Amino acid sequence: MYIDLKGKTALVTGAGKKSGIGYAIARKLADNGANVIIADLVKKDGGKQPLVCENSEKMISLAEALSRRYDVKTAFIAVDVSSNSSIKRMADEVSARFETVQILCNNAGTVLGVPNAIHTYDDDAWMKTLDINLNGVFRVSKAVIPLMLNSGGSVINIASRAAKVPPLFNGAYAVAKAGVVMLTKVMARELAGNGIRVNAVCPGVIATDFTRWRFDLEAQILNSTSEDREAEMIQTIPMGRLGSSNEVANLVAFLASNQSSYTTGQAINVTGGQLMEL
Repeated sequence: MYIDLKGKTALVTGAGKKSGIGYAIARKLADNGANVIIADLVKKDGGKQPLVCENSEKMISLAEALSRRYDVKTAFIAVDVSSNSSIKRMADEVSARFETVQILCNNAGTVLGVPNAIHTYDDDAWMKTLDINLNGVFRVSKAVIPLMLNSGGSVINIASRAAKVPPLFNGAYAVAKAGVVMLTKVMARELAGNGIRVNAVCPGVIATDFTRWRFDLEAQILNSTSEDREAEMIQTIPMGRLGSSNEVANLVAFLASNQSSYTTGQAINVTGGQLMEL
């Protein structure tokens, strides 16, 4: 437990799916006594969007469940990180309901246009992937950091192993996440004087709906099965298994706490040894 997190307010984007990394982060912070705002994009018109949360009612229910279980204040706010107006509405609501924020976790992200090489990648899919994964971090940070300036705090950006070792035929995501790592360093340098630390977490292959979707997609392309793709991936991981969302959340909680008070501008790997470089 990180007792210094008790009573602080945390905003976690991309936290609307119970099986995802974002919700695991929200749950871990609430377990440590932080008030938590779950922010995420909601499906429109019932469309088939496997990486998007289903509806506001379910997200409100998730937030209320955290409140009851951990006796903290919670809220769900719908947000589109590609829209400045949507982000402004979110920041205004956070300010009205919580006044300040001490912890910001930029977790929202997506993958579009895969699989494709650079010379076959659809322009719109490329731009949208960069916009959500990289510009979204910039937009949300720009809107929320003013709520952190008086109290200081910690920003944790969720990057990816792909930021350091590019996957095949998923170039837009890799480039965007590499940008998140550099944005993290820029923010860390600029905000250190305001008592705000900024770090990135680079997960490897984590057992989530996103990963299952990835294995299913690869299986279709390679005329294989999702189970075979998972087994082949596990062979590349020294620890011999996929990671869990909770293991990513554990690192985020540490970076949010005063136990990491002299750590800023870092991009820390959570990959089971699959990636051992800085």
